[in-house]
Amino acid sequence: MTKRILAGAALSALMITPAFAQDAETVLATINGQNITLGHIIVAHSQLPEQYQALPDDVLLTGILEQLIQQEIVATAARDDLSAAMRLGLENEERAYVAALTLDEIALAEIPAEELQAAYDAEFGEMEAVTEYNASHILVATAEEAQALVEELEGGADFAELAREHSTGPSGPNGGQLGWFTAGMMVPSFEEAVFALEVGEVSPPVETRFGWHVVILNDSRDQAAPALEEVREQLEEGLRQARVDAHIESLTAAAEIDRPELDIDPALIRNLDLLDN
Repeated sequence: MTKRILAGAALSALMITPAFAQDAETVLATINGQNITLGHIIVAHSQLPEQYQALPDDVLLTGILEQLIQQEIVATAARDDLSAAMRLGLENEERAYVAALTLDEIALAEIPAEELQAAYDAEFGEMEAVTEYNASHILVATAEEAQALVEELEGGADFAELAREHSTGPSGPNGGQLGWFTAGMMVPSFEEAVFALEVGEVSPPVETRFGWHVVILNDSRDQAAPALEEVREQLEEGLRQARVDAHIESLTAAAEIDRPELDIDPALIRNLDLLDN
């Protein structure tokens, strides 16, 4: 009796086991001898735009399979009579696809913490603190106009209001605000005037090639090197690009590249008629 129960349990287990394993090679359709597999569906799904990937799996499975079947039907009918443009286009697409996936795999591999730290140290490790200045200015045409503004400011006038009323520069409507800047970003005579000011102090008239300026130093600060986390994305992007460049250079150095010395008219790249020959 016990043996019959165990035998029945074993039989039940066998009955609920799938008839075959489903993997990437599982054939879901065959069109004129050409198989469409679960692997084809998986790859096609991975390349869908994000909004389509949110659809239910059963809808996507059916839709993608039907699309691939239709594409295969059309492609089968055309394969025996491909135009030169179609054949060359296929070669370009295959070349680009394989190259892009290969380089993506190299670029997106994990970046070790020590490699990231080394990149940070190389770029920012010896960076000294940089003084930043925040200033506003009023730009006018003559020294006399500038001096008159200085006198109004000494009498208690509001700098931003005078800038909006008198400045001919693009910052005038914003009260003359120039935002934060460091040495080398402004013309020399303007910078010299700013660097000589104390916070809240107004300069005497300053001449540049743009005209005459009255400047006020709103604030200054020392900007130290950024923390690693602040520039992590920037550093990782640089490291990934360096990996890709190094891989391409290595393959190029090992490749046999023959470039015949031909005098090609550059305008020929626009001549589609050549594909009909």
